[in-house]
Amino acid sequence: MKKILLLAMLGFVATIAFAQKSVSASSPDGQTTVTVTIGDRIYYDVESHGEKLFQQSHIGMTLRDRTLGAQPVLKGKKVRRVSETITPIHPLKFNKVENNYTQLTLTMGGGYQVEWRVYNDGVAYRFVTALKGDIEVMSEDGTWQLAAPAKLVLQQTGGFKTGCEELYSVVASNEWKTDDKMSELPILVMGDISEFDLFDYPGTFLKSAGNNAFTILQPKTPIEFEDGSDRSHKILKEADYVAKTTGTRTFPWRYMYITQSDTQLPENTMPVRLAPANAIGDASWIKVGQTCWDWLNGIPYGPDVTFKAGINFDTFKYFVDFAARNGVGYILMDEGWALNTRDPFHTNPDVHLPELLAYAKDKGVGIIVWLPWLTVDHNMNLFAQFEEWGIKGVKIDFMDRQDQWMVNFYERAAREAAKHHIFIDFHGAFHPSGLDYKYPNVLTYEGVRGMEFNSECKPDNSLWLPFIRNAVGPMDYTPGSMLNYQPEHHHGDRPICPGVGTKAYNMAVFVLFESNLQMLMDNPCRYDQWPDCRDFLTSVPVNWDETRVLAAEAGQYCITAKRKGNKWFIGAITNNNERNIQIKLDFLPAGKQYKMTSFSDGVNAHIMAMDYLRKESLVSSTTTLPIHMVRNGGWCASISE
Repeated sequence: MKKILLLAMLGFVATIAFAQKSVSASSPDGQTTVTVTIGDRIYYDVESHGEKLFQQSHIGMTLRDRTLGAQPVLKGKKVRRVSETITPIHPLKFNKVENNYTQLTLTMGGGYQVEWRVYNDGVAYRFVTALKGDIEVMSEDGTWQLAAPAKLVLQQTGGFKTGCEELYSVVASNEWKTDDKMSELPILVMGDISEFDLFDYPGTFLKSAGNNAFTILQPKTPIEFEDGSDRSHKILKEADYVAKTTGTRTFPWRYMYITQSDTQLPENTMPVRLAPANAIGDASWIKVGQTCWDWLNGIPYGPDVTFKAGINFDTFKYFVDFAARNGVGYILMDEGWALNTRDPFHTNPDVHLPELLAYAKDKGVGIIVWLPWLTVDHNMNLFAQFEEWGIKGVKIDFMDRQDQWMVNFYERAAREAAKHHIFIDFHGAFHPSGLDYKYPNVLTYEGVRGMEFNSECKPDNSLWLPFIRNAVGPMDYTPGSMLNYQPEHHHGDRPICPGVGTKAYNMAVFVLFESNLQMLMDNPCRYDQWPDCRDFLTSVPVNWDETRVLAAEAGQYCITAKRKGNKWFIGAITNNNERNIQIKLDFLPAGKQYKMTSFSDGVNAHIMAMDYLRKESLVSSTTTLPIHMVRNGGWCASISE
C-alpha cells in the first residue's frame, strides 16, 4: 500500500497553464499537483512527490436538463493561497489545526464552478452551482482512475440500506470487478478517500469501473413511504433522481488524503479543514465526556446489589452512583425507559424518570435516552419536552440509510435538538460527513462494527478503524469490556457481553478510538471488580490537545500517544499476530522524570485473555520502551509529572 507523506512546508507554488486546455495548481510545499484538463469532460490527474497517483479521472454531474462537465467551456480561473489556524470545538486529535492550501476555482460556462483545494497531504474538489430555482440531480459522473494497481480496503455492502457495520475486505484494485459489491465510504487506497460537507444530498458509495478505476453510486430519493415498524420506513416509491435541491449551492467535497507513512492516517485532520461553519452559535453548553450504558451489560450483581435488577429506578440509580463516584458525566438509558418505543412522552413507570432525573442532577450526572429515529421524526417536539424534563442527550437509532431524505432528517434532528440544548448520538448511522461541525451538539456516530457484535467484533477487523473509520470522524464503538476472551473462546450475549481481545487490548482502544461521547460498555459492578482498570479508563479524556502516532501498520498494529494538558496517554493494539515493538518517549519535555502507570498483556494472555500486568515506573524523554503484545493483545499507559 504505497502512500505519499508530505511533511515540509517548502514554500508556495501555484502554476496556471492553458497548454492543451490544462490548468494546474500545486500545494503550498510544491509537492502535490492537480492538473485539470478540459476536453469532452473535465479530467484531472494527481501527482504527489514525483509520482502519479490518479490519471485521467473525470468528474461530472447529470441534472434533469443538462450535464455539468459534458463538453465543458472554461470561462475563468482564480487561484489563491489560504493559511489559517482552526480551533475545533471538539478537538478529537489536536486543539489547533493548521489549514494551508492552494485553492483553484474554475468558472465554467453554464452557471457552475469546480472548486479545488490542494493540500500538502491531500486534494479535494466540489461543484458549486448558480442556477435558478430548484434542480434535480440524476447522478454524479465521477470516476477515480488509479495510475497503477493498488491495494484497496473496502467496506462492501449488498445494498443502500445499511448501518455501515460490514467487515473490511482487502482487494487488489485490478481484481475488484464491476459485478462485485459496491463499497461504502471511506475507502483506503494510498490514503483515505471520502466525502465531506454532505447536506441536502445523498451519501456516496463506490463501485468498481474495472481497470483499476471506481465510480460513484448514490441512492435515489424516496418520495412515498409508510412506517414499516417502530424503527423503519417501508419505501413505496423512489424518484428517478438522487436529489432535488436548490440550484444555487455548494455540493459535497470529495477528497483524498495522501500519505507515505501509515502513521499519518490516524492523524488525519482533513475533516476539520473541510468543515462547514458552526451554525448554532454558542456551544459552551455542550459537554463531551464518558457515559455508562445499560444495553449490553445492564444487570448489576454482587454483595452491594440488594435490589431486583432490570429496567427500573434502582438499577439506573446504581449506574448514576457509579458515574458520580468515578467522574463519569452521563448514563445512557437504552430501549425500555419509555413505555412504548413509538411514544417518547410516556415513560416506563418502573423507571420513575422524574425522580431519577432529580437524583442524577443532584449527583452531577446527566441522563441520555435512546429512541428509534422514526419516533423522533414523528415527534420533533420531544426535544422541547426533554429540555423541560432535564434530559441532556438523545441516542437516535436505526436510520440505516443515506438517501437525500434521510440525510436531511439528520440535519432536522440536529437543528431542533440544538434549539433545546440537547446533544445527539447517531446510532445505526453512516460515517460523519460534516454535520457534527455544523451542529456540534452531534457528538458521535456509530457506522462501525463495534462491541455490540460480540464475537464478530474481532481485532483483525478493528485494527483498520484508526486508519479508516476514525480517520474521518468520531465513532460510537462502545469499548471498555472487563470480561475478555481470545476469539476462539468467546461466548456470551446480553446481559453478559464480553469483549474479544485481551484486557490490555480492550483498555488500549479507550485511548485509541475517538468519540466525543465515549461509552463504558460494561457493568459498574464489573468495573469495581478491577478498580485499577476502572480508574485508568475513567481518567481517559475524550478530546485531546495533541496526537502522535508512534508506530503503525494499517490493519496490523497501532501505537498512539495523546496529550491532554500535561498528561499523556498511550494506547497500543495488535491483530492476531504477536508483536514486540520499541517506542521512544522523546515527545516528553526533556529534563524531567515522569510517573508512568502501564497495563500490559500477562504471560498467559495469548490463551487467557483476562491476564494482565499493571506496573508503575519512572520514564523520561530519553526512555525507549519495549512493548510486548500477544495475539489480539494490547498495551496502554498514562504518563504524568
